[in-house]
Formats: sequence, structure tokens, C-alpha cells
Amino acid sequence: MSDVLVFAEHLQGNFTDSTFELLGKGRELAAATGDHLVAALLGNGVDDMVHQLGAADKVVAVEHDQLAEFNPEAHTLALKAVVQAVNPAIILIPYTSMGMDLASALSADLDIPLASYVADVRVEDGKLVTVSQMYGGKVNVESEIAGNQKIVSVLAGAFPADAGKKEGSPAVEKLDPPAELSNLRVSFKQLIEPEGGDVDITQQDVLVSIGRGIQSEENIPMVEELAQKLGGAVSASRPIIDNKWLPKSRQVGKSGLKVKPKLYLALGISGAPEHIEGMKDAELIIAINSDPNAPIFEYAHYGVVGDLFDIVPVLKEKLG
Repeated sequence: MSDVLVFAEHLQGNFTDSTFELLGKGRELAAATGDHLVAALLGNGVDDMVHQLGAADKVVAVEHDQLAEFNPEAHTLALKAVVQAVNPAIILIPYTSMGMDLASALSADLDIPLASYVADVRVEDGKLVTVSQMYGGKVNVESEIAGNQKIVSVLAGAFPADAGKKEGSPAVEKLDPPAELSNLRVSFKQLIEPEGGDVDITQQDVLVSIGRGIQSEENIPMVEELAQKLGGAVSASRPIIDNKWLPKSRQVGKSGLKVKPKLYLALGISGAPEHIEGMKDAELIIAINSDPNAPIFEYAHYGVVGDLFDIVPVLKEKLG
């Protein structure tokens, strides 16, 4: 086996958590194989960002004005150039909106096998083994990937980000940008960001989160009152957002926001894998659900089997 390559994903000058998650896991894989960890940094004017990639042994950078904003065609061309220069055995790409474009295109262009939806990856007896989630996380599939090179597209939140957060001065190699970047079929026009919600749930110390168990929109004020007494805000699982009972900015989960509050109080949330991915790193998780077999109890530090409509009024009364 040879080096491990991590695609360093960034947006508007900031690395995503997925970048550090993969750097941490990449460091572990490189140690297991006795090889080096290399970060692929694509952009324009990214020299000031290199010090944040201290977990890597080396950074290979490609700079071009067409890489200033994410463009799937441009970034695929640049990442392909890095892969051909480094010739890594393992290529780690986050399974994000950016990474989904890159991993599949890179796999097709270079004829490299791709494992996607990956929740775990390890080296066993010199072979790369991945665990992929299927059917919304209901089934885990373990695969042994053959070939000299492999692309692994990893789910956000699969590994701790802190393991990859290390500042330093890794060696930097700059590659000439591919000539094709001057003649692209796809061009970046504008980044349109969603309007900010009334509450940024990623910054809250306390979240009271609701799921299907809330039953109707008319019951949400009761929970909002509880959240106010706790000094927090109301968040929700996807069904509540799909019903338009709360804005998208309140959604926790794979297709929503990842949160790390000091307290996460889950009311009537069963605990689908997509939701767990967004809140599993909370310092304290308390779940209230009438179903004793709800998956949320596997992740909660404390659990109450009961009807939230009986328990929430008591909590409000105790809080005064």
C-alpha cells in the first residue's frame, strides 16, 4: 500500500468538520500501513489555510481562479491531477454535497473502485475494509475493496473531528493547474445561501427537539415554553420540517444541521440513523419516548419511557 490522500473540503475560507474527521481517520490508516498522509488542497489563494492541516505529512495544492468557488468540473480535474501525482492507495472524500460530485466523477474518470455511504473504514491484514450504511442506515454492509487504489466516501460525523485538528507546518507541494481549467463547460455564477433562521441551533447550549410524537403543530407551543424555561431553543427531526411545522433551519440530522449542545432533550423522536448523525455528539442526551424499543435509547445517557404529554407539563411545573 502507498499513501493516504484526503480531500480537504472548504467553503468560504473555512474547512468543514468533515475535513478534520477524515484527517484524523487518515492519520490512523496511514499509521496502520506505515505510509504518509497527504491532504489535497484546491482553491485560489489558499496559502494561509495550510497551517490548519498539520495532521497531514504533506499538502499538495492546486491553485487557479476557477477553483475559488466549488465547481464540480473544475475540482474534479484538479483532484484528478493530484491523484495522478501522488498515486495514493486510499483516497478519502467526505460524503457531502461537494464530495458526492467528486467521488463518483473521480471513480469513473480514473476507473478506481468507490465505496460510498461509509460509516467506518479500517485496515485488516493489509486489506481495506469499509462499512457502508444502506436503506437509511437500517443495514450495514461490510466490504473488502480490491485493487491498488480505492476511493472511500465517508458520511459526515462518522469520526471525531478533534482527531484531525492539529496546526503545524506540513510540507507543501504545488502542482500546475490542469490546462483544461481554462476551457470549462460549467461555470460558477453565484452562491445563493438560504435565509438565516430566527435561531441558530448550532450555537445553542440547550435544545429541546421534537419528532413525530408531538402529533400536531398545535402542540409545539408547549415545547417552546419548556425550551424557554431551560434557556434553550426548539429543534426537530425531519418529519416535523417536512410537515412545515418548523423552518428548515431547525432541522437536526444528516439532511439538516449537526449540533453539539450541552443538553439535548429528545421528545417523541424514534432515533433514525439520519437524525442520530446530527446530534450524537451532544454532551448530555435525554430521550422521552413511549416506545421502549425506540433506537434513540441506545444513544441517550438517560431515557424515560412514557408519554411526552404527561411528562412535559411536569417538567415545566418543576422548572417554575
